[in-house]
Amino acid sequence: MDLFTYRAESGAAPGRQPLAERMRARSIDEYIGQEHIVGPGKMLRRAIEADQVTSIILFGPPGTGKTTLATIIANRTDGEFVRLNAVDASVKDVRETIERAKELRSLYDRKTILFLDEVHRFKTSQQDALLPAVEAGTIVFIGATTENPFHSINGALLSRSTLFRLEKLTPDDALEAMRRALLDRERGLGALTIRADDDALLHIATVAGGDLRRALNALELAALTTPADRDGTIHVTLAAAEESIRQPTVAADESTQYDVLSAFHKSVRGSSDAALFWFLYAVEKLGMDPMVFLRRLIVACSEDIGLANPQAMTQAVSAMDAYHKIGWPEARYNISQAILFAVESPKSDSIGLAMERVYKAFDRLGAAEVPMHLRDGHYKGSQQLGHVGYKYPHHFPGHYVEQQYLPGPIRNEVFFEASTQGTEAKMRENQQRRRGRG
Repeated sequence: MDLFTYRAESGAAPGRQPLAERMRARSIDEYIGQEHIVGPGKMLRRAIEADQVTSIILFGPPGTGKTTLATIIANRTDGEFVRLNAVDASVKDVRETIERAKELRSLYDRKTILFLDEVHRFKTSQQDALLPAVEAGTIVFIGATTENPFHSINGALLSRSTLFRLEKLTPDDALEAMRRALLDRERGLGALTIRADDDALLHIATVAGGDLRRALNALELAALTTPADRDGTIHVTLAAAEESIRQPTVAADESTQYDVLSAFHKSVRGSSDAALFWFLYAVEKLGMDPMVFLRRLIVACSEDIGLANPQAMTQAVSAMDAYHKIGWPEARYNISQAILFAVESPKSDSIGLAMERVYKAFDRLGAAEVPMHLRDGHYKGSQQLGHVGYKYPHHFPGHYVEQQYLPGPIRNEVFFEASTQGTEAKMRENQQRRRGRG
């Protein structure tokens, strides 16, 4: 059979399902990956095989098998299976499904499984419509989402469902899926004589980034657009593979942006390489605003570095000023300099600890009364009110004199304890000397 016969006989004309859809696993044994949740003996696998699936939420990147798992459940169950997509489904659709589920349970004692794809697209009010039916067992709810469910799904609905996290698949998983497709005569490309080079398949598997859907559809594109040799063989080369799949545009939903920003700040505390990577990745690949990272860097310069190296703050603020004046991409050098300076600076969290101790003192103290000698004395009659006794430190040796500065009930509290890091070490010596410990 040649390529053109295949297209005509198999219906590969417009409207034919893509290879990824045709090769979708029909049973748990055909399923690729996610061994941690559907491997032999795992709870979800046992539930699927026994047709005892309860309400679940499947969370993971695109192409990792969420919809395929739902399809396997649909193939396995004796109940009614309804699939809706949150992009175009309405509350009315959900309510009609629930009413139908009530009838099936009442008349035939038959359960209904509702699969809601991209459930994060449903607003809170729309998700609320599901709650009574899930609580009453009227429907078994299966939700699929690519976004962090703790950010995008109603807490009440989340608490009534079991969460399963699907991990990003590997190039080996994609290679297995493509090789199955090349051999499968019924659903795949096995009816064609295809010789796919190993480096071509590996390129597709790598660029697909764990998305089986992209890998399979790229393989099909390469096969169906490559002219057959005289003997009818379609030779899929690396060049053909490179034309069939491109580096994806990285998705950056709100949850992803929070995660990357968190990774950046945590890396500022310990890794120049990682801090620089997450910053440039976020701006260049995800399209995030550099200002988000500049603001976080300035905070980190006090929260994590502080007085151990006060110059870190100066570098960060100067980088922000440079960004405002010269813009991107030129300012990436200035911002990268400030990031690296911050990461390689000595670290101290003494400022944050001091603030925390002050806040705790607020709770104990209530209203704070200013000591008489610290009150404003720049007006006539202040001395008559007792606003006297302040000692001007610059009139004493070392420009320091012992006196009460805090409110009476907490006069001996110590909030700021300088660390031994960087320039704070000298501050610590000074503190200890003033307290008679140096």
